[in-house]
Amino acid sequence: MTSKTEKLLSLLNGQPVIPVLKIANVADAVPLARALSHGGLRAIEITLRTADALEAIRRVTAEVEEAIVGAGTILDARQFDEAARAGSTFIVSPGITSQLLEAAKDSPVPLLPGAITPGEIMAAREAGLRFLKFFPAEQSGGIASLKAFASPLADVKFCPTGGITAGNAADYLSLPNVICVGGSWVAPDDLIRAGKWNEIEALAREASKLKK
Repeated sequence: MTSKTEKLLSLLNGQPVIPVLKIANVADAVPLARALSHGGLRAIEITLRTADALEAIRRVTAEVEEAIVGAGTILDARQFDEAARAGSTFIVSPGITSQLLEAAKDSPVPLLPGAITPGEIMAAREAGLRFLKFFPAEQSGGIASLKAFASPLADVKFCPTGGITAGNAADYLSLPNVICVGGSWVAPDDLIRAGKWNEIEALAREASKLKK
């Protein structure tokens, strides 16, 4: 197992749920990260799906000392570099490409790439990656697929994301090849817009107690 995989596992292992966040208003980033951290979910993924995403990463990195900030929806080497320079501790991609693998190879910031087919998983494994995002999880066979991968790809672990909810997260976490799950249910858009940080903290606290 490579040192970068070990670093990524050390950052995320022990936290059952990684909040997947879309920051529409950069002013929400810091109080949201604080609420999630106070609820026990220190590691968060801020997706590059909005214009303010990189600034949100900068602000949380600078102002929320306890947070472990990752950047998600990274599609190419340029975005990888921008996210790393913004202060991201880890990088998440929905898929895997040779360009991303090359960018990760030259960076101290670990990559969590998405993979759903045996070929993609094997390509990541050949690149030295043993911890992958399984995305989109529910649409790609979900628990049944992960169970099928457990024997032939026994040394690869996953963070399923996509369609994970409070109702099915525990089932995913019960699998031996699942380290954690990614989900947005702990920070619903309506609660973020309303600034209901106490309610988000409560959701985070519930999610942090899910068993692995």
